[in-house]
Amino acid sequence: MENGYTPPKVWVHNTDGGNQWASINRPVSGATHEQALPVGEHALQLYSLGTPNGQKVTILLEELLALGIKEAEYDAYLINIGEGEQFSSGFVGANPNSKIPALVDKSGDDEVNVFESASILVHLAEKFGQFLPKEGAARTQTFNWLFWAQGSAPFLGGGFGHFYAYADEKFEYPINRFAMEAKRQLDVLDKQLAQHTYVAGEEYSIADIAIWPWYGNLVLGKLYDAGEFLQVESYTHIMRWATMISEREAVQRGRVVNRSFGEEWEQVPERHSAADIDAVLKLKP
Repeated sequence: MENGYTPPKVWVHNTDGGNQWASINRPVSGATHEQALPVGEHALQLYSLGTPNGQKVTILLEELLALGIKEAEYDAYLINIGEGEQFSSGFVGANPNSKIPALVDKSGDDEVNVFESASILVHLAEKFGQFLPKEGAARTQTFNWLFWAQGSAPFLGGGFGHFYAYADEKFEYPINRFAMEAKRQLDVLDKQLAQHTYVAGEEYSIADIAIWPWYGNLVLGKLYDAGEFLQVESYTHIMRWATMISEREAVQRGRVVNRSFGEEWEQVPERHSAADIDAVLKLKP
């Protein structure tokens, strides 16, 4: 083959190389070390990182709080996936798949562990009766686009984002393959938003909250620095929608939670009250 690689008859996990993920990700599941998760005072305990998948949940929680729903108060603890904290016994107990985010809901008689970002969004939306239509076509459309995001975003993140921004070496074939798919997805979303104010219709919903951290951040230049490469400004309806969503106060608050990177004003590694976010956003120039 062109790059000199021929797959062996039996795959072997190779941790050689300088990529930071090589010695962290493994082909098996389960805990690598014993460590309990911290627990705060609120009924909702979130263990996450301020990546697009993590932002989905904190944005929804901040939207619920903005509506005056005090029961949506939460503690958010940073899980540093670069250090392998997602493989602690405590985190694996909350999410056996060892991926952020994970939510522990202590509000009922029995504690409930909720994992996978879309599952958490549905759990919270149904729990509080917000951002998810209760019945009919509108509910179905919201689910359609929520699960579109779950099926599509891995091609944008683990596919395009990995090979374009994070891989040790740049290879034309995977970048071209995933850039084509990223642009196809952007075209799908752009055509939908040409007909509707929000992704699933005329009402803001968990579909928007699920999709914006990936595709909104991408077109607004906050993901992979790939705007010119993908010609994101040509997707005018996504640009309109992404900008509109970014101006929501709850979105601005939710996107900075569980972040330990970026500008100083967008880093709230842990969140236990509104004051934690307020103190950081005051630093924004």
